[in-house]
Amino acid sequence: MLSPYKTVHGAGSDSFIEKRSKFIGYAKPVKTAEEATDFIEEIRKKHWDAKHNVFAYILRDGGVKRYSDDGEPQGTAGVPVLDVLEKEQLYDVAVVVTRYFGGVLLGTGGLVRAYSHAAKLAATAGGIVTMGPCSILNVETDYAFYQRLLTILPEFGATVQNSDFSDRVTLTLSVASEKEALICDKIFDSSDGRVKAQKIGENFAEI
Repeated sequence: MLSPYKTVHGAGSDSFIEKRSKFIGYAKPVKTAEEATDFIEEIRKKHWDAKHNVFAYILRDGGVKRYSDDGEPQGTAGVPVLDVLEKEQLYDVAVVVTRYFGGVLLGTGGLVRAYSHAAKLAATAGGIVTMGPCSILNVETDYAFYQRLLTILPEFGATVQNSDFSDRVTLTLSVASEKEALICDKIFDSSDGRVKAQKIGENFAEI
């Protein structure tokens, strides 16, 4: 059985200033180490003039975890960013925190707090969502029942992934796996047995 997990919905960024040092946090959903590396390099190029571009990422596939202090004292930058991802239980996420040094030393504790705060801001900006196992359903109906079907979908949090309108309407739906039997029964009963939803696959989607 596929297990739910948390990630970020999309790319996001936020920033703040701590004792004249500017911290900019970036977060982005990634699926592979290559995607994470590309994202990190993208931010590095964007902020080529920054003192530090610290990063951390966690992938579900293989449980891969990577981080870099990028010149900050060991354990004061990359580890705090990684800790935020772990404590928030975020997967398939990369975070980069850019620091423009303002001339005032923050100390070990100050750096840890600043990088942790930047990572949290970045993740929040990306939009934390829960991904869960979903069933992909195929539903073929006549136009008479189509409008009724559209009112049923929100009851179960189902979304339309694809639609085809010809002599009849064919929809591809995504619904949380735990609600598959319920929505199938509702569609069947509401159509007096004329319309059936058939499972054609499964994937992860926001729930």
